Amino acid sequence: MTTEQLIENVSANKVFAGWQKQYRHQSHALNCAMQFAIYLPPQVSNGEKVPVLYWLSGLTCTDENFMQKAGAFRVAAELGIAIVAPDTSPRGENVADDDNYDLGQGAGFYVNATQAPWNRHFQMYDYVVNELPAIVEASFPVTNKRAISGHSMGGHGALTIAMLNPERYCSMSAFSPICNPINAPWGKKAFTAYLGKDQSTWKKHDASELMRQATRFVPAKVDQGAADDFLTEQLKPETLEAAAIVNNYPLELVLHDGYDHSYYFIASMIEEHLRFHAAYLQK
Repeated sequence: MTTEQLIENVSANKVFAGWQKQYRHQSHALNCAMQFAIYLPPQVSNGEKVPVLYWLSGLTCTDENFMQKAGAFRVAAELGIAIVAPDTSPRGENVADDDNYDLGQGAGFYVNATQAPWNRHFQMYDYVVNELPAIVEASFPVTNKRAISGHSMGGHGALTIAMLNPERYCSMSAFSPICNPINAPWGKKAFTAYLGKDQSTWKKHDASELMRQATRFVPAKVDQGAADDFLTEQLKPETLEAAAIVNNYPLELVLHDGYDHSYYFIASMIEEHLRFHAAYLQK
């Protein structure tokens, strides 16, 4: 059975002369059915292969939030960039969950869980880094040039995944990322549940820690709203900026007056991020 036969098309919508499609498949990494969305720009209709931007969403989101709210398709069509948006966690009746929004389904944190009951399904790191790109590159007219971006929990995922795999990504960016999860309530709760109480294992998934210690650099762009309700307690962009200064890391971090944590902020800045990534994807 080919890779194309292993994914099921759920929906398709033409937009800016390209196609936004949703697919469902059985994930081996996550041991459950998963859904992802892909935007294929019009260049693929002319027989071109295009690079891919992977988008990781935040807490409570699915593959649909970015595709419906970010307003990214016009510029992606112009630049000839495909966008792939996975779900934020494994899902299903047999998948472990929690009553709160910041743990369990919808809150995978893009790590490989080592602790029961989470370790049976919550292997989002392997899914995003290995399984999903393999499916995308086998099933669609795309190249193996990749960039990665995300929002909030997904910003955390984008930064950490890129820094852990600098050979796989041309560039990375984030909106309002959780920059120092080992010292943030969201991160402490998720990492304790998924990775256990040994905090030395947490640092591998902390963007500030990784940026301070990096020896190979992935060009980075981060935008943060100054009116974000989560800025001080959860996001801590100052820790990422300090790490970049210590290590001379190529990070562009901008604080924007008046903007909050919502998709209004993402929609306002997404064109800049797409053009930032295009400069590296098209080299």
